[in-house]
Amino acid sequence: MDKITSSDGTSIAYDTLGSGPGLILIAGAFTDRSYYAPLATALSPHFTVITYDRRGRGDSTDTAPYAIERELEDLAVLREATGAVYAKADSSGAMLLVRAVAAGVPFDKLAIMEPPFRVEGAPPAPDRYLERLQDFIATGNPGGAAELFMVEAVGQPQELVDTFKGTPMWSSLEAMAPTLVYDALQMGDSSVPTTLLAGIPTETLAIHSTGSPAWMQSAVRATADALPNAHVAALEGEFHQVSEEALVPALTDFYLK
Repeated sequence: MDKITSSDGTSIAYDTLGSGPGLILIAGAFTDRSYYAPLATALSPHFTVITYDRRGRGDSTDTAPYAIERELEDLAVLREATGAVYAKADSSGAMLLVRAVAAGVPFDKLAIMEPPFRVEGAPPAPDRYLERLQDFIATGNPGGAAELFMVEAVGQPQELVDTFKGTPMWSSLEAMAPTLVYDALQMGDSSVPTTLLAGIPTETLAIHSTGSPAWMQSAVRATADALPNAHVAALEGEFHQVSEEALVPALTDFYLK
């Protein structure tokens, strides 16, 4: 593990694995760099893979008050320190990536996996989602924020979430729960940010899983349509997840062709 210091003094922890051109992997909500360990290993023969803990997660620190721009600066500092030329982002992390690129953080190519933009057919957003997350965190109830995200935002069964409570896993989720507010702020109203995307000429691979619901696949296509230089890849997988067997060759072919 290495660390860099962002512009506001926040310490950002990251791992580097492999050799070749640098590729930063950017996590979505409720995940840290450990999520990418299998993928980083699979990609390491082709790339120098950089995985990092976004601020407030894992081994990274946090600095109040949160602002969207601070996370863009984190990514900019990480890219400069590692010399990475490529980036891949998942779920709400895709919004962080496109915001950063639009703000001038340079990458040669981008890949985004299922940004959860709410298009026609998507389930309705939880009522007062951001406000309720903020209330849970402000009143010292990170478990309430975690449950709100998992049940109402993601759609996991309440019974499944209840089985996590009281376990070490739940404690780790509670520790990360304040960052759910950060992802909600990054996503805004969760509509496809067509104006923002239209200003990003960087070649982009927009990925969706064949096992994801129709609305999420539509969101990926709408995102690609809004980007000037993007194409869509439908890869074998399950809801919000693509198998490494499908993903690694697709990314290798895209970045290195």
